[in-house]
Amino acid sequence: MNYWLAKSEPSEYSYEDLKKAGRDVWDGIRNYRARNFMREMKQNDRVLFYHTQKEKAVVGIARVVKTAYPDPKAAAGEDWSVVDLAPVKALKRGVTLAEIKANKLFADSLLVRVPRLSVMPLTKAQFDWIVEKGSKAGS
Repeated sequence: MNYWLAKSEPSEYSYEDLKKAGRDVWDGIRNYRARNFMREMKQNDRVLFYHTQKEKAVVGIARVVKTAYPDPKAAAGEDWSVVDLAPVKALKRGVTLAEIKANKLFADSLLVRVPRLSVMPLTKAQFDWIVEKGSKAGS
């Protein structure tokens, strides 16, 4: 299993929206590096759902339910991909970017080094740390 982080503006599409949908297309990615990472996603890989903007926090866990396929919204001749995600569970509390940056485990992570990248891999240790931190209310 591989581990990923995907970012979304909660005003555009939030973790609550994914929960309501039950399963949805993760689309709109228009960065080649993020697209290539999506193409590496495998069925049942785990994905941390990160809210951007003011929140700047990981708020939930999703899983890949359909691997990369052509983005139906892409213009003719464009080579973009999408995956389908389903919610696994919301975290009890959001794990903020400030908390993540304060942990040396993330010193070399793309989340810290390339903050505008919307889809990126995580190590199992990084994924587990965020989930553990977010599973404790008020910690």
